[in-house]
Amino acid sequence: MLKIRDLLQVYTIGHDIQDVKAVINHDFKINVSNVTIDGKQGEVLNIPRWVAQTLESEKHAEIQESDMGIELTQSISKENFQGDELSHLEPDFYIKVTGYMSRQSEKERDRLESLLKTLLRKRLGKIIPRANSMELTADLAKKLSIEERALYNTVHKSSTEFEEQIFGDKQ
Repeated sequence: MLKIRDLLQVYTIGHDIQDVKAVINHDFKINVSNVTIDGKQGEVLNIPRWVAQTLESEKHAEIQESDMGIELTQSISKENFQGDELSHLEPDFYIKVTGYMSRQSEKERDRLESLLKTLLRKRLGKIIPRANSMELTADLAKKLSIEERALYNTVHKSSTEFEEQIFGDKQ
């Protein structure tokens, strides 16, 4: 079983190679290893996220993606509305949020971090009790992010081993 950190690294690489829309800030032409990107001011290009992030860090482009503050607020609302049930999160939700946060001002990062902690507390309060009592079902797995699935399986395995230590073979 992959550790959560290793699993996250693999999925982050996959996320970073997905195309994202980037608005070009000024005309430029870049050629790296016989790959050329020719950008005109105002043009919108679909390029891999890692390329767009590099261009954005050099002020050549601006990544166009949804406001994760809004998505976090909506996710918290859904979690509250669902009561004891878990709402659905995209498998790469936390990867998107942390990537988005890393590109924000310190003030905005602090606001987003507070929202993210609220969401994490709510979801952990629902995930951990389930993981203590039952194996991960296909229906439940669909609602969890990749990190949450790994956490669920880790908690379930540890809980089962703990019970076996206490009760021996009586289980």
